[in-house]
Amino acid sequence: MTFTSDTEIERIARGLVDRTLPKAEWTHAGHFAAALWLVRADFEAAQRDMPGMIRAYNESVGGINSDTEGYHETITQASLRAARLSLTKAAADTPLHFVLKDLMAGEFGKPDWLLTYWSKPVLFSVAARREWVAPDLQPLPF
Repeated sequence: MTFTSDTEIERIARGLVDRTLPKAEWTHAGHFAAALWLVRADFEAAQRDMPGMIRAYNESVGGINSDTEGYHETITQASLRAARLSLTKAAADTPLHFVLKDLMAGEFGKPDWLLTYWSKPVLFSVAARREWVAPDLQPLPF
């Protein structure tokens, strides 16, 4: 999905928050759209609140949050940090859809970007799903 306005990004984020976002729109780009919108407002609040938002959203679309599927703490927290880095690289008044376009065109736009920093066994472990687990291959660039 390509975003052409900040209104579209806000719609994705608000759809996550109020659990009205169609499941088909909760894509890799959709995750980052919501993350950018929330992080721009308040990074600490995004770190604190996004886990609950994602868990509730998953359940609202018929998903479950377990040790093998649904919400994943390490992926969420790493993605929030990647969103914050993308925002810090852009001028403060850069429209979010431009920040998202740059983010998706770079390293973080690749769905498997996390495997540069975590091995599959560590990233997909129960521990990493439940809580933050630091990268085991190399440090994050932020």
